[in-house]
Amino acid sequence: MKRVSVLCAIVLLTSFAPSVAAQDMPANYKQVLDTLGKTGDYKDNVLKVNIPRNDLSVTVANVKTPTPFGFGGWIAMTKGTGGMEVMMGDLVLTQEEVNPVMSALLDNGLEATALHNHFFWDEPRVFFMHVHGHGSAADLARKVKPAIDLIGRSAKPAAAPAPSAAAQTPSLDTARIAQITGRQGEQNGAVYKITVGRDDIKLTEMGALINARMGLNTWAAFVGTNDNAAIAGDVAMLATEVTPVLKVLRQNGIDVVAIHHHMTGTTPTIYFLHYWGTGPADKLAAAFKAALGELGKKATSSR
Repeated sequence: MKRVSVLCAIVLLTSFAPSVAAQDMPANYKQVLDTLGKTGDYKDNVLKVNIPRNDLSVTVANVKTPTPFGFGGWIAMTKGTGGMEVMMGDLVLTQEEVNPVMSALLDNGLEATALHNHFFWDEPRVFFMHVHGHGSAADLARKVKPAIDLIGRSAKPAAAPAPSAAAQTPSLDTARIAQITGRQGEQNGAVYKITVGRDDIKLTEMGALINARMGLNTWAAFVGTNDNAAIAGDVAMLATEVTPVLKVLRQNGIDVVAIHHHMTGTTPTIYFLHYWGTGPADKLAAAFKAALGELGKKATSSR
């Protein structure tokens, strides 16, 4: 089992500001994109490969949800010690794809570290598989490609194509959402997404920093109108934060749909909580703000 060395220093939530400085992409990472036939970008010393499920038309509780709302899979790589790369990722799969993709990962020397739902009442049923591996960038790309190539092959064609995110007109007051949450987000078609890194948790693996772009983050995606919006997202938590976050989400009328890990062998263990809610955008933004307020606090009691 891999070993992960961690220094966890708890600071105020206001220090969770991820860097977004663009960098020149190394040649070996460009080769990864060519091998996989995917697009991606390179920031914060991390290559992020995009694997969106644009082939799926998903509804959640009868609400049409564009791909950027929570169905954009990814693989990320960052350099560790000894010339080794650390790879992590989250693949978005239909239930028919889960086991063939898992076998392709395992047969090629990679790990599947988590499998879970992000939503209730989704149609078609969608699952999320976290992957992990060590090696050179070229070897990791070669090993993960058979699994990625399976994605989309077994998906049933949608009865009607979902409108592309780019074609939809944003109708949310995103400035108001940013004001309420205290965080700026990014617009992707009809979806407004806020991502907050857990920079207070100094998590490393093989000398590589596991940062927000490697999956150590909390996020919220908004879609709909100011009066009738939907929110979905993920909260990255230490063990002492799980119950306080659960309480504030439920007190604010937000449904919790999953609690799980994404990574194995970490110290401390990082827990991830997926949630879903509908209602006025202001109310949903306030609920997300309340959850953020429970992160980064020092524990005042023990179990």
